[in-house]
Amino acid sequence: MTSNNLITRRGLAFGAAAVATVVALPAQALVGREAEQLVTAAVNDINKIIASGKSQSAMLADFERVFARYADVNIIALTTLGAARRSASNADVRAYVQAFRGYFTRKYGRRFNEFVGGQIEVNGSRQTKNGYEVFSTAKLRGSAPFQVNWLVSDRSGNAKIFNIIIEGVNTLTSERAEIGAMLDRRGGSVSRLAADLESAG
Repeated sequence: MTSNNLITRRGLAFGAAAVATVVALPAQALVGREAEQLVTAAVNDINKIIASGKSQSAMLADFERVFARYADVNIIALTTLGAARRSASNADVRAYVQAFRGYFTRKYGRRFNEFVGGQIEVNGSRQTKNGYEVFSTAKLRGSAPFQVNWLVSDRSGNAKIFNIIIEGVNTLTSERAEIGAMLDRRGGSVSRLAADLESAG
């Protein structure tokens, strides 16, 4: 597989992830069936947006709402920021989380057009240390099927997607490395990173 194909697949799958709450569940109430339902609902909403025929800007706004509904935005953003969040001010961290939401939506939302005519089939789940891993197969038009595993947790009090593993590639780890490199280029300044993320992606 080429790196471009991997990036595209990562974008599509994480965007679908990368896509706050579908079912309000009390802590430690999550079961495999509910995790699978969450992933299925996220994929269904993504497919509806793609098939809507809206402009790209309107679709990106819809993708951001899906991202807020199904993904644990705080966990994803803070994990990608890494250790830098400990030395940053609360205001800078809040600004970063907000900027990251828009950056992530733009970055991956623009790639969803390649998903037209494709589908993701949920194949089951297994319990993990942090929640559940939902297994699925992605079938894109003109591409061989590939494995996408969605990590779901209710540790924040609600069932949310917090990571995706595509053919063994951990998307959250990859994004953390990319954000880390961006932070290094800005001398470790979280405020500068947040400001630049407002127009990046």
